[in-house]
Amino acid sequence: YLSVNDLLGNTIVVPRLLVDLLRPPSERLISYYECVVQAFTTHMSSTAVHTALMIMAFDRYVAICYPLRYAAIMTNKMLIKLTVSAWGVAFVLVGILLGLTIRLNRCRTLIESSYCNNAALFKLSCENVSINNIYGLTFTVVLFTGSIGSIVLTYTKITVVCLTSKNKSLNSKALKTCSTHLVVYLIMLISGFVVIILHRFPQYSDYRKLCAIVFVIVPSILNPIIYGMQSKEIRTFLSKFFESKTILPS
Repeated sequence: YLSVNDLLGNTIVVPRLLVDLLRPPSERLISYYECVVQAFTTHMSSTAVHTALMIMAFDRYVAICYPLRYAAIMTNKMLIKLTVSAWGVAFVLVGILLGLTIRLNRCRTLIESSYCNNAALFKLSCENVSINNIYGLTFTVVLFTGSIGSIVLTYTKITVVCLTSKNKSLNSKALKTCSTHLVVYLIMLISGFVVIILHRFPQYSDYRKLCAIVFVIVPSILNPIIYGMQSKEIRTFLSKFFESKTILPS
């Protein structure tokens, strides 16, 4: 799920961004509807990351707190329902967000952002954007509250189970599976917060553009590395690979 989501977001943003970096500013042009598609995809991707990590937190909660019932709870049917719900919630929330922006008339043509997003689009309008700001703020609060709340709730219950259990195998499994998930979540959360906060300070627009690029690229690069290192086969391969590089030829 995360790999597909990262691929979707980066495919829309990164190639266009690299091309624009090679062009002079006067040639960095994009049509309005192409910009809308890019904005929808980036917001969809960033929203789906939250819903995906919420599902993963629930999966870890069931695996650690109810290991004997895991197979009965996390069936293929349940996984399909959770996946559809994650994409569906993200689609509806982002669809309303962009729908409120598309309805506005435009009087400007300059996108003051590294790539298209909702804020850059509604700033093209000279109309009253109070509704956009209210929904955007509500959207952010609901998403972050639900995301952070689910993580805190599930990890609190997991911690309680680990502290009350003297099973070293269970505690080791919990630490191994939860630490990677928590690292990925914190990277995504911190980078997202920085972008949102810098939107409120126009004087730091250059820093905001840089952080927006980092928010798209860095988490998607780190995700496969962090989760890949959890695999014993990958760790063994890398260990042998680097050991072979350090052996001097006789």
